[in-house]
Amino acid sequence: MRKYLDACIVYETKDMSKEQWLEARKCGIGGSDAASVLGLNPYKSSVSVYIEKVDYIHGVSMSDKNINGCKKDSSNEEVNYRMELGNKLEDFVANEFSLKTGLKVRNVNGILKNDKYPFAIANIDRAVVGEKAFLECKVTNSFNKKEWIKTIPIHYKIQMNHYMAVTGASHCYVAVLIGNEELVIHKLERDEDYIEEIMKLEEIFWNNCILGNELPMPDGSSDYSKTLDTLYKDSKCEELILFEAEKILERYDEVVKIYKDFEKEKKAIEQYLKLQMKNYEIAYVGDRKITWKKQERNTIDTTRLNKEHPEIVAGYMKTTTSRVLKI
Repeated sequence: MRKYLDACIVYETKDMSKEQWLEARKCGIGGSDAASVLGLNPYKSSVSVYIEKVDYIHGVSMSDKNINGCKKDSSNEEVNYRMELGNKLEDFVANEFSLKTGLKVRNVNGILKNDKYPFAIANIDRAVVGEKAFLECKVTNSFNKKEWIKTIPIHYKIQMNHYMAVTGASHCYVAVLIGNEELVIHKLERDEDYIEEIMKLEEIFWNNCILGNELPMPDGSSDYSKTLDTLYKDSKCEELILFEAEKILERYDEVVKIYKDFEKEKKAIEQYLKLQMKNYEIAYVGDRKITWKKQERNTIDTTRLNKEHPEIVAGYMKTTTSRVLKI
């Protein structure tokens, strides 16, 4: 079995199809899953990771339930175009990194595992020749320029530390192509305390949620709501006493009050901007653009339609059922 640093290559990916690669990634928590597991990925929730992995481990019918559209059907697996473009630009970013730093990089072409963390896998972009390090290539738009110039965003920092845990690398580089403007390079040193905390939380998630087949803790994401609505769409007219929910409800009341206060402040800011713009449709604040334009919308007068043509309304009536939570 081939190795890369401290990790074994458990799957050869050079000649893998996209579908085979996606299936192989289900055998453990990957670097792009790590921040989701910790609740720190703005683009993917922990319950999405759960749904992806639990079917692989248990062969249960999570995908058969079609939760969040994750039905196991290759015809439905449409790869996001932005991700595809990022993959195509990976070679360019890697080449630019070498030109800018003088460091040579090479492909590893494998999914990596380390016996120390049997629940984790890694799929690094490039190995850095002559160093116990790897390179991760990223592509982003100009809106993220300020953050990337300053530091590595937290969800990517977690991903890099996850990879360092699995590979045993002493450090890594992150090269990001920002829009069509510039290439920014960051070097991240290994932090044992940080890695230990990340891997501990990943192990808990793997043991409790994936192997234990328990839903992750609620995270407020729309994915989680859709999952609950699908799993518990049927109800029974019975009562239940919740003995440990008082503090949660107290916090709920606090959040509702805070939300109302912020909503009022948000509206006040919008009113201020409108007051400044007056009759102008477009305004600029630095590189931010604000518009306040007229728009038209055509709607059906349902009250009149019901009154004058009730038979037409009846013919197009559709009944939907859902469970509504009220406190």
